[in-house]
Amino acid sequence: MTMENPFELLNLQEAAEDKVHSFEPSQFDQYLGQGAIKEKLSVYVQASKMREEALDHMLLFGPPGLGKTTLARVVAKELGVNLRITSAPVIERTGDLVAMLSSLQAREVFFIDEIHRLPKNVEEILYTAMEQFAVDVIIGQGAGAKSIRLPLQPFTLVGATTKTGLLSAPLQTRFGIVERLDFYTDDELAAITMQNAEFLGMPIVPDAAVELGRRARGTPRIVKRILRRVRDVAQVYKHAVIDMQVVKYALQFLDIDEHGLNKIDRLYLTMLLHDFDGGPAGVETLAAMTGEDRDTLEDVVEPFLIRKGFIIKSPRGRQIAPKKILFLRKNILKENLTEQQYLFNE
Repeated sequence: MTMENPFELLNLQEAAEDKVHSFEPSQFDQYLGQGAIKEKLSVYVQASKMREEALDHMLLFGPPGLGKTTLARVVAKELGVNLRITSAPVIERTGDLVAMLSSLQAREVFFIDEIHRLPKNVEEILYTAMEQFAVDVIIGQGAGAKSIRLPLQPFTLVGATTKTGLLSAPLQTRFGIVERLDFYTDDELAAITMQNAEFLGMPIVPDAAVELGRRARGTPRIVKRILRRVRDVAQVYKHAVIDMQVVKYALQFLDIDEHGLNKIDRLYLTMLLHDFDGGPAGVETLAAMTGEDRDTLEDVVEPFLIRKGFIIKSPRGRQIAPKKILFLRKNILKENLTEQQYLFNE
């Protein structure tokens, strides 16, 4: 891999479909949801523009799909500067990061996704870069080696992570702005659905948008993905407008039930309830039985099930919330069990 143009590495985290087929806000007013964060960032951005300084470094954390990259893009647009995007796993060597940092222009926004996955030696390069806008480069080897300080243009680092617990304390303390993105309400997701449907040129009735928002796990990325699949169904079956009939058929087609649970969610709950009598069970065991990796369960499946009150975490493992056992057996999991298994659980 050549580093002649370091930003050849950028944008690897953006799926082509997301980039082409999703509405991309360019102003705070167009970015729906996260009202408190937007209000604060708007003040910080205006202040930095008035002083003609780079915005302070910013750490955004929260579950995946809530719009951290999009928010960084809006901040860059509002500042009137370029946004450079990369992901920590592709920065394998200190030289890779130095090349990227030295390519930045004054006050540009440099976004690093999954910043908690930076190698330790690479992370240490960021310390002086963030505080003094300079990096120390070692020239030569052995006794003749010497350190040269390379000045950088003032820039804004935006780090995004889903796991703040894995981010080192020295790096965390160097961010002047730290914000947590929360899950979206059903109404906010309905508004995002309407916004994206207009961008796609596919009319949608408000009730249908609300229904999609209700089943999207509080996550904009999911509601956008579902909307694109619903549009496919509407076009194939020659519906000019996405209405409740189209939405209900498409969600059934996608195997997303009325509670927002998908096939993996129901498999997870079924195994925990049937095979472990409600738990507790270790996440590694559940990952092996469902065929999903541990990170997927911890980052995608379990947060939603916990928010819905279906499961709880304990020191001994995961278990079904006692007050949800009867509800799950009667309303959700029966379809996943054979008749004999269901009667046995009853």
